Amino acid sequence: MDGQHLSAALIRGLSKGDAKAAGQYLASPAGIRRQVVGALDERGLALLTRLIKEAKRKKFEKATTRFLRLAQGSIETPVYLIDETLIEENMKVLMYVKDRTGAKVFHALKSYASFATFPLMARYLDGTCASGLHEAMLGRKEFRKEVHTFSAAYRPSEIRAIISHSDSLIFNSFYQLRKYGGPARKGGLDIGLRVNPGHGEVETEMYNPCAPCSRLGIVHAEFEKEFPKLRKGVDGLHFHALCQQNSDVLERVLTAFVKRYGKYIRGLKWVNFGGGHHITRDDYDLERLIRLINDFKRTFKVQVILEPGEGNVLNAGVLIASVLDIVKNRAEIAILDTSAETHMPDVLLMPYRPHVLNSGKKQEKKYWYRLAGPSCLSGDVIGDYSFDRPLRRGQRLVFTDMALYSIVKNNTFNGINLPDIAVIRDSGSVEVVKKFGYKDYRDRQS
Repeated sequence: MDGQHLSAALIRGLSKGDAKAAGQYLASPAGIRRQVVGALDERGLALLTRLIKEAKRKKFEKATTRFLRLAQGSIETPVYLIDETLIEENMKVLMYVKDRTGAKVFHALKSYASFATFPLMARYLDGTCASGLHEAMLGRKEFRKEVHTFSAAYRPSEIRAIISHSDSLIFNSFYQLRKYGGPARKGGLDIGLRVNPGHGEVETEMYNPCAPCSRLGIVHAEFEKEFPKLRKGVDGLHFHALCQQNSDVLERVLTAFVKRYGKYIRGLKWVNFGGGHHITRDDYDLERLIRLINDFKRTFKVQVILEPGEGNVLNAGVLIASVLDIVKNRAEIAILDTSAETHMPDVLLMPYRPHVLNSGKKQEKKYWYRLAGPSCLSGDVIGDYSFDRPLRRGQRLVFTDMALYSIVKNNTFNGINLPDIAVIRDSGSVEVVKKFGYKDYRDRQS
């Protein structure tokens, strides 16, 4: 079927709510997809959004059975198990946003940097955003597309290398712009400034870039005073104010951003809406996001950039652990071969309680346990969980949503070995892409 007939057939199918047509749309070349979304009316587009989200939800539900089956097999623990097919489902949602808006979408390496899956992700995304030299190098060498770099402050000894591995450099102060903007411009890079939009709704203050006394982003009073002098050397503005949030929060942040910085946007090349967008979450309002981007582009005539991180791999990886022992002290405490302190540090930092497949909250099911790690830290506790049956020594437990912010943050405190990293490929095969040992611990010391 030629392109014209294919797009016409897809439009007819999608108008009728055909789920198979939605899958065919996602598998079609970019030109066909653009024809389809350009021809559908508002009702048809909303229906397509619903079909894409529903298909993704069903595939993630099926993956739960696969994770549990693999956990009971011969796989060694502890292990981060990343499902490449689920990452691709997330990528398809981001591709759809790009189809509807023309926005560029980058992957934030700070949340997930397991480059074994980068070839897949690079088929859908426009590049990576980095927080310094090593992330910029990883993005350039392994993702092999655009690299946009931001740092709160750049080290003089690294700036040349950062410039050589970046396509744009975003500055956090006018001092840094004056110091390094010239070399970056000579290197052919775009120049950006990170600003504080003056509005944030992140509940945990340490994760709120707009909290009082935040060091991240130029505040409006400073910007208004200095920007007119340096405007000719700036290509774009960047703000980041979200953390695991929906598009209603983005709308309120955008309103605050435009109120403060709107008069300076026209004539720029791009505006970066930052990260923290939970675009691939089931309850995320995609239609609102698409409207916000398109309205912004029509008003200001600039390229819009998004840089989600954890949303790209949301729910696409687990951490499988084994019960080493069960001890009693007013409660039954299961000691695992994984650790909150070393293998999932955000459990203690955020803090939060990760979900374990087939478990309930404390005393929700018949048998409850405190799950804890093997380190000497007294507070190395993951949380309290209940189960339908008593836990056994040697039993496997599956912690969900562990691809993001676990692998990039883990550590070797107490000399505890890092978990293996394994990937479920599209063929269904499991490939262990990384194993760690004593040398990894030793080489980090001295």
